[in-house]
Amino acid sequence: MITSELPVLQDSVESGQDTVSLSMSMSELDDIGDGKTKKKRGRPGRPPAPNKKPRKSPSEKGPMGVQRGRKANGMAQQNGEGDPVTLFEVVKQGKSAMQSVIDDWIESYKQDRDLALLDLINFFIQCSGCKGTVRIEMFRNMQNAEIIRKMTEEFDEDSGDYPLTISGPLWKKFRYNFCEFICVLIRQCQYSIIYDEYMMDTVISLLTGLSDSQVRAFRHTSTLAAMKLMTALVNVALNLSINQDNTQRQYEAERNKMTGKRANEKLELLLQRRKELQENQDEIENMMNSVFKGIFVHRYRDAIAEIRAICIEEIGVWMKMYSDAFLNDSYLKYVGWTLHDRQGEVRLKCLKALQNLYTNRELFPKLELFTNRFKDRIVSMTLDKEYDVAVEAIRLVTLILQGSEDALSNEDCENVYHLVYSAHRPVAVAAGEFLHRKLFSRHDPQAEEALAKRRGRSSPNGNLIRMLVLFFLESELHEHAAYLVDSLWESSQELLKDWECMTELLLEEPVQGEEVLLDRQESALIELTVCTIRQAAEAHPPVGRGTGKRVLTAKERKMQIDDKNKLTEHFIMALPMLLSKYQTDAEKVANLLQIPQYFDLDVYSAGRMEKHLEALLKQIKFVVEKHTDTEVLEACSKTYSILCSEEYTIMNRVDIAHSQLIDELADRFNHSVEELLQAGEEADDDDIYNVLSTLRRLTAFHNAHDLTRWDLFGNCYRLLRTGIEQGSMPEQIAVQALQCSHYSILWQLVKITEGAPSKDDLLALRRVVKSFLAVCQQCLSNVNTPVKEQAFMLLCDLLMIFSHQLTTGSREGLQPLVFNPDSTLQNELLNFILDHVFINQDDENQSMGEPRDNINDIDHFGKPPTLILSLQQSHDICIIISDLDHSINTVFFSVLQLFNELIQDQGPNLDRTSSHVSGIKELARRFALTFGLDQIKTREAVATLHKDGIEFAFKYQNPKGPEYPPANLAFLEVLCEFSSKLLRQDKKTVHSYLEKFMTEQMMERREDIWLPLISYRNSLLTGGDEDRMSITSGSSSSKAGSIRSKKGRPPLHKKRIEEESVEGSWMMRNDTLQTPGALQTPQLTSTVLRENPRQAAEHLSEPGSESDYVHNPQLQMSWLGQQKMEEVNRKERTAMNYMKARSGGVRQTVRGLMEDDAEPIFEDVMMSSRGQLEDMSEEFEDTMVIDLPPSRNRRERAELRTDFFDSAAMIEDESGFTMPMF
Repeated sequence: MITSELPVLQDSVESGQDTVSLSMSMSELDDIGDGKTKKKRGRPGRPPAPNKKPRKSPSEKGPMGVQRGRKANGMAQQNGEGDPVTLFEVVKQGKSAMQSVIDDWIESYKQDRDLALLDLINFFIQCSGCKGTVRIEMFRNMQNAEIIRKMTEEFDEDSGDYPLTISGPLWKKFRYNFCEFICVLIRQCQYSIIYDEYMMDTVISLLTGLSDSQVRAFRHTSTLAAMKLMTALVNVALNLSINQDNTQRQYEAERNKMTGKRANEKLELLLQRRKELQENQDEIENMMNSVFKGIFVHRYRDAIAEIRAICIEEIGVWMKMYSDAFLNDSYLKYVGWTLHDRQGEVRLKCLKALQNLYTNRELFPKLELFTNRFKDRIVSMTLDKEYDVAVEAIRLVTLILQGSEDALSNEDCENVYHLVYSAHRPVAVAAGEFLHRKLFSRHDPQAEEALAKRRGRSSPNGNLIRMLVLFFLESELHEHAAYLVDSLWESSQELLKDWECMTELLLEEPVQGEEVLLDRQESALIELTVCTIRQAAEAHPPVGRGTGKRVLTAKERKMQIDDKNKLTEHFIMALPMLLSKYQTDAEKVANLLQIPQYFDLDVYSAGRMEKHLEALLKQIKFVVEKHTDTEVLEACSKTYSILCSEEYTIMNRVDIAHSQLIDELADRFNHSVEELLQAGEEADDDDIYNVLSTLRRLTAFHNAHDLTRWDLFGNCYRLLRTGIEQGSMPEQIAVQALQCSHYSILWQLVKITEGAPSKDDLLALRRVVKSFLAVCQQCLSNVNTPVKEQAFMLLCDLLMIFSHQLTTGSREGLQPLVFNPDSTLQNELLNFILDHVFINQDDENQSMGEPRDNINDIDHFGKPPTLILSLQQSHDICIIISDLDHSINTVFFSVLQLFNELIQDQGPNLDRTSSHVSGIKELARRFALTFGLDQIKTREAVATLHKDGIEFAFKYQNPKGPEYPPANLAFLEVLCEFSSKLLRQDKKTVHSYLEKFMTEQMMERREDIWLPLISYRNSLLTGGDEDRMSITSGSSSSKAGSIRSKKGRPPLHKKRIEEESVEGSWMMRNDTLQTPGALQTPQLTSTVLRENPRQAAEHLSEPGSESDYVHNPQLQMSWLGQQKMEEVNRKERTAMNYMKARSGGVRQTVRGLMEDDAEPIFEDVMMSSRGQLEDMSEEFEDTMVIDLPPSRNRRERAELRTDFFDSAAMIEDESGFTMPMF
């Protein structure tokens, strides 16, 4: 009988030795007093170990076999050499083999089990981080609860950490050693000591009491120990089951022998052995029931996520290790329920535990009911907000698919398919594995063997490639082909690298009975082919996936080289044919012309393939002459640029072909320009087309090639001047002429910066730039919008390029090229922004001052790093900012200026529902979105913005008196829009700063005129603790009940947040609004006075935290750093006062040191109500008994238990408690 209390030592009258009672009945106490003990079960075939040995003197023994001394109170001491003398120190240092450590402890247990157990008890206490020690008189006279309460008072005051949470390699190794210690302890004791009804009862009673403590360190450490203990016991039970089966088999074989050959003595020995094994198994079942009902059913729903994760991880081990006993609905339901846990860490453990089960196909029949009940939840977890959880959920769905094709519906599969386009690569790769298993895996070995001999379009990959194309088209995400290929790259490389099959599908005519590829299917196949080539040649994910190029291993590098050679050898011959077939299709040609950039161009000369190079150049020239599409022409230009690289021997051949092409285009352009200018206003469409088509080609090539020797700037400038003077130049010609002139100027600048230019060269370039800037400035007043936009962007580019930064880096000689725009040009640029970026809104449905729908024009016109912010309201404000921090300050003053103007127009009593106020708030919201996602970079600037905003809001008192709100208090409502950009730890600092301006009367006001203050305070109080990280928390589960009762009252801040989410904005609450009062002194946790535990965790883990600003000399004088320092000093003063007050009454204080635990564990438990789950967990210790399966050879397995997942099933415990599960 395992009790919840530590044994009480009693003196034996007759023997004069200490014995221990583990039973609470008087008869058993009397038996012990008479010196009677139960027969201990030992390993079969071995004599039972003696119950007690004569006690040695304290100086002769030690738990580790180390000669050492022991105080009278049971505390271990160090020997003269300073060797570790406690189990905790030995396990912490990890210098000794764990088995030898356990063997030494077992030897000491056989000599004196009381003192050995005292060492083991202190081991668990010290592993919890407690500095106290259980002494022999405490062990003798005090109950379990009293000892734990005493240890709680002796926790370290200086730190909230304990061994399982301390970071560092030493403590990480300690956790491993701690778990190994428990497993080895049970393994070494499994044949004798664990059946003596003393050691295991004492250990389990201790761990049960510690796991029920409100002290997190006790609860966490004891739960980990208990779960590892349970795992070791499951292993023992499994071994016993195997031994029972073997013994039964031997007995049956011996009994079936003929009477003359049968050995009766052997039969009796086998029967005795089988009986002992069955008794041992019964005791193991009792131990496991005690651990499961006393610890697991309470701690799997603990307030601490890490404790819940430990429970779920270990129950998964039990189900896999001993599936006959644990793999049933009675235990699987705990994993199923915890799939809804609100912490990703716990959900992750659930999924990994299930993966280990679904990996074994033999277990699928036992998992069928669980799969049916929780499949929808598992599929929905593929969209989990935690990427790690989503990845494991997809892998689990893939395992379910492998085990049973019918387990997932088409809708389930489609939910996973689209994740191949996820920007998070691990999620996409996992989804790609699922897609491969579902669509691209061949399951017919005979058909696969027959098709394996075929190649090309008739190969096994032919149909699969067609299927891939259809999937890509049906997904309707054509611009994400690179993402699809990258997702499938690890699982379907053989398919994606079959370029021969892809080429044949594009070039060859379909055989009889084969469907013809449609035009859109051919385009999709070409796009996918190019993406596979890029993936093989570059060996890294596409842009947007991953943090950058990682260093390839030697194996990956070799594969990359092999793939590049393979694709080069194939497409050197195939690409000219593909271009020839699709030369009239701009989309296909533009994609195909990307292939040469991934070639190993040495293959042309090394493989004597110059004829294929000639064919390629011929096709490119034909494409240039055939197309005027910018994308196609730029692809041709880039291909020439790659083939003209000086490092390759083919450069001369390509350069000649390129020069011949440009000569022809330049002659044609010069001739057509003359004809167009001579024709003047009488020019027809052919003249215009000839100039425009040729100019498009030259502009595209000028982007990547230096064409200054053909002097294209002269004719382009003539066209622009003619258009300005006569006003009759077609807008497309003007746009292309501007762009071509711009490229010409940039190439001239490149020549000057790379060489040693003379003064004449600098002056010549300056005249060119000056004349071109004048033309662009005149184009700003052009009637055609495309011309004005092109001129504006080129002006911005050139003014930035030829600004003062041109002379940096030892380039002072370029000073003559520096241009500074005059006031006239600045005004014209400003007017262009006001006219084209933001316009007035005449639509009554839109707020005044809201930008027009095509707000993306900001990105279109804004040239990095220039940020253009503008508003057209009472009057136009335009600020050009070149620094992000400066931009935040400018944003604040812009909004402030608008608010001041509104105050001047309407007075201090603003109508907050008016379109004017709504427009300012909407503008502030949009400005907040421009701050970006990296809050660390903008941390100080955003905090300063709130500081200035608070000071502005309370700057002027209301002339009516202090009972009225300050004149600018309404500005806090606008400031709310920026609260989301504060880090969580900074919100408290800003809130403290706000309280400096508030009076007690302000905190108590609830009228509508005070709503801006209420709203702003609430915005700073959001984002509270989710999973407390302090040394204690209030998850105290017991048989009597739970703190987290369905009738329990949630904490105030949680209740407030829930009310806000349900009731909506403050405008809908009116008189029911509850405003928090002044901040109270931080609640004390355990025996340590600390700051908010979540903040402490963030300070340790989050870059740019408080310590960065406090200890960085460059930031010490910042406002945020000063506020943090003030907060630290205030807490130190509070701690000093606390220490003085604490000395008088520690016991009275302990009850107030425990945290309240009122947060729900599960986001969505699939039950009729959350309260039912609460009641079930409180009463569940009486609803289940671990019943190990009988021997298979002795009797048939019992039928499957009641379906605990069935909606009609009921759980009923001994007390009559019933509850529908779903």
